[in-house]
Amino acid sequence: MMKNKVVALFSTVLLTLAGLFSFFNLGQLEDPEFTIKNALVMTSYYGATSTEVEQEITDRIENAIQEIPEVNSLHSRSTSGLSLITVEIKGEYWSDRLPQVWDKLRRKVGDIQEELPKGAGTSKVIDDFGAVYGLMFGVVGDGYNYSEMYKYVKILQKELGLLEGVARVGLWGEQKPAIYIDISENKLASLGFSGASVNSLLSNQNKVIDAGHVELDSYRLSVRPSGSFKSPDDIGDLLIHAQSRNNASEFIRVSDIGTISEGYIEPESELMRLNGEPAIVLSISPQEGTNVVELGKRVAAKLNEINMRLPIGIEAIPIHWQPEVVDESVNNFLINFVQAVGIVLIVLTLAMGWKMGVVIGTALTLTILGTFIFMALFGIDLHRMSLGALIIALGMMVDNAIVVAEGYVVKIGKGIEREKAAIDAAKGPSFALLGATIIAVMAFYPIFASMEGAGEYCRALFIVVAISLTVSWFVSLTITPLQCMYMLKPEAQPSNSEGKLLSGFRKTLEFSLKNRVFTIVSMIVLLAVALGTFGNVKQIFFPSSSMTKFMVDYWAPEGTKIQSTSKGIKPIEQYLLQDARIKTVSTFIGQGSPRFYLPVDPEKPNSSYGQLIINVSELDDLASVVNDLQLWMDQNVPNAMTRIRKYTVGPALTWEFEARFIGPADADPAVLRHLAEQGMKILNDSPLAKEVSTDWRQQVIDLVPEYNQVKGRRTGVSRLDIATTTKRFYDGYTVGVYRRDDELLPIIVRENVVERNINNLDNLQVEPLNQSYSVPLGQVTDAIKAEWVNPVVWRYNRHRAITVQATPVGVTVSTLRNTVLEDFNKIELPEGYKLEWFGEFKSTVDSQKSLIPGVVPALALVLFILVALFNQVRPMIIIILLIPFVMIGVSFGLQVSGAAFGFVALLGVMSLSGMMIKNAIVLIDQINVEKGEGKSTQQAITDAAISRIRPVFLAAATTVLGVIPLAPDLFWQGLSIAIMAGLSFGTVLTMILLPVLYSLFYKVKMTWPATHS
Repeated sequence: MMKNKVVALFSTVLLTLAGLFSFFNLGQLEDPEFTIKNALVMTSYYGATSTEVEQEITDRIENAIQEIPEVNSLHSRSTSGLSLITVEIKGEYWSDRLPQVWDKLRRKVGDIQEELPKGAGTSKVIDDFGAVYGLMFGVVGDGYNYSEMYKYVKILQKELGLLEGVARVGLWGEQKPAIYIDISENKLASLGFSGASVNSLLSNQNKVIDAGHVELDSYRLSVRPSGSFKSPDDIGDLLIHAQSRNNASEFIRVSDIGTISEGYIEPESELMRLNGEPAIVLSISPQEGTNVVELGKRVAAKLNEINMRLPIGIEAIPIHWQPEVVDESVNNFLINFVQAVGIVLIVLTLAMGWKMGVVIGTALTLTILGTFIFMALFGIDLHRMSLGALIIALGMMVDNAIVVAEGYVVKIGKGIEREKAAIDAAKGPSFALLGATIIAVMAFYPIFASMEGAGEYCRALFIVVAISLTVSWFVSLTITPLQCMYMLKPEAQPSNSEGKLLSGFRKTLEFSLKNRVFTIVSMIVLLAVALGTFGNVKQIFFPSSSMTKFMVDYWAPEGTKIQSTSKGIKPIEQYLLQDARIKTVSTFIGQGSPRFYLPVDPEKPNSSYGQLIINVSELDDLASVVNDLQLWMDQNVPNAMTRIRKYTVGPALTWEFEARFIGPADADPAVLRHLAEQGMKILNDSPLAKEVSTDWRQQVIDLVPEYNQVKGRRTGVSRLDIATTTKRFYDGYTVGVYRRDDELLPIIVRENVVERNINNLDNLQVEPLNQSYSVPLGQVTDAIKAEWVNPVVWRYNRHRAITVQATPVGVTVSTLRNTVLEDFNKIELPEGYKLEWFGEFKSTVDSQKSLIPGVVPALALVLFILVALFNQVRPMIIIILLIPFVMIGVSFGLQVSGAAFGFVALLGVMSLSGMMIKNAIVLIDQINVEKGEGKSTQQAITDAAISRIRPVFLAAATTVLGVIPLAPDLFWQGLSIAIMAGLSFGTVLTMILLPVLYSLFYKVKMTWPATHS
């Protein structure tokens, strides 16, 4: 570069322009994307009990799926009439490889279909769990019914689906219309008609039939008989022909025996309300790689355009608008980033003068811009992890430039010519800086190598740090020396007198070297205290998000019908809507909301479940709203379990505390429930736990008509006849379809509401197949009993398993688990049964274990570089021994601040090791330089520490002060505190403990005053 200054200058300009261009073209996300490695296999088996579904459907399908080598685990939920199997794929299969795995899964599930029992539906494989509907709004219509609202919602769906960047537009909460014929069983019986004749007539009347063709001359004409339904009234005009009791042939209209009405499918599978009003939700999923902020602008513009065409009263209200969240999140991070850069530059300027500040600030700016270029090339968006990585790496970025600039100043101060000084300042420490840079990068490598979701979520941290530090090394060795030549001129040599701070440091260092055993023992004691008291630090997996919304899960007793669940939630809605701090209240009944936030898994269908999503106006109001609501629900919602959940950052868990009792494949449900009851009692007795439940929920009552085969044979009534009659009597029986435009409305025959009650069950008229007479149900049954049954059977890896779940009260999940662990371990487990911990405990353990495969090669490379740099083993041992002592500062900082230690804070500790090693390398390298100038080892140690105190202090100060803007963010709080406290104390370790260890390992005899060798 020295010989091609014009090229260097032009390259700098190009780098600046390309960096700016890349920055403005980077995608923007709130959080990095990570792969949802789950698929759902859904199979219906209507009429079967949960146990029959488990044994006849779930077991067969699981047996086939387990042959797939990519499968990590199977979780199945067998309920009455439905099998749901969640297939979790091994961590190493990310989005690029999953499509092949899903194809293999579909083939396996398809192959097993022939072995499923008659009556089972075709299994569906749902593999789009990772689809995020980042733009979600509800459509309400003042004075409009569902059908009228649905008509306008369809317009919105079609228009929005045509926009660039939209992958799909889903609907949630729409009610499917149906035609009901409510007949009177008593009237039919009195007229001598058979319900079967009504069913047969209606099912055949509106079928699409092929009547063939007629040829006329050169034409071929289709034959299309009339008589299909043109309106619901046509159904009432149908004539039923039957033989009456006196054998006379009679005709009667359907409208004479039943009431025809248009309504909605009952019972509803899902219900939606927005701010207490019925609503239909539209949810938009962006295409992969789409800038969601730009997509939000297009969607908003299209909505404004469509709203002009919609009638008054139809309104679209946002529930979640990811573009706004992303824009605010990225802007806040950019502000934090600019603040961090500003802090670093101010510190450098104050400590080294404005010229040196400009030189190092230029290197920092070019490094950041160069990083943006590579981020654009590698497709890394601006999000929480990439911007956070830049902030974390700031101090390490400037360290390379500081070393080169400091070396240049020292050399020109000794009278060396400027160009040679610049070359020597860059060339001399180049390999040491490269080694230190690689080591600092490798400290983050275990994150990149992790196959768990947490590792995938955080992997951009390693990539961005690696890019930025590599660019920093390159810029510091090319642009910085050139800039030093033009901006930094020789200055008068400073006097040999030391300031108070430097003099104090020298005295401290000399005292430590004189009392080496005392110094080391003191540090060991401090480390023991730090580790011993580390249990006081709050332990978490991932922290809460700063989203201005939270969830409320509402669990009515299992078996509650959806209408009752809906009614039970209304008082909560009314309470919330009276609060001025709340913007919107969205209520999803029957299952969880669409996935609008990647970490949160939607709750599976259940009529007894409801979910409220509450948007508050200000983040500062969130805590108080949650506390007020919790207090109110504790006092006013006694008949349901309610649970408030805040959104978390990173991979989330529905239940953070889970203790799972796993039995054999044919484990007795009663034994599993007994084990779970013991676990629940332990938690209910603990003041630290609430919302204690199991995933098997409560047992429910089934009505069991005890069929008498002898009576059945005599009357010609079969079990199928009983089932058909009870289904038509209560639920209704679909007998045909009514076509209206592009809609197919089912025609459902059922008993009228007056006669449709359980008291008439004994007298229910059962019609044998193909017969015109009927028999009371009580005549072919011995009794109608009520039986308690398990509504759901859960299995884990083909073993029946029941999970005890709870929410901690005022403590972390780790604290709650530690307080009840001993009591859980005392539960006597029958042979073949075991207890395993899931939830946050398992996720934390798995995530930490997943770092180990990356630790081994990273550590090996670090050790090799340390040995190669010095061609000795002792410097490597000294540096490695230094690292554990950084936990003294980390433990102290976390305990004093109250910040929690989680997966992200663990990453901070890992980064500390890289920073410490980097500083240690430079100091040991300086000791060798001093020794090379003929000084004694004792003198070299002291002089090297004195000469390196300013650059090491500045590197630490820029890093510590640079992460201050991250401290208020809950996600980064643990990491920022760990770095600030750990590195502050680590600087002392580097400048005091390392010289002491060096003197011991090199067996330096201390003589005072120190003399040259």
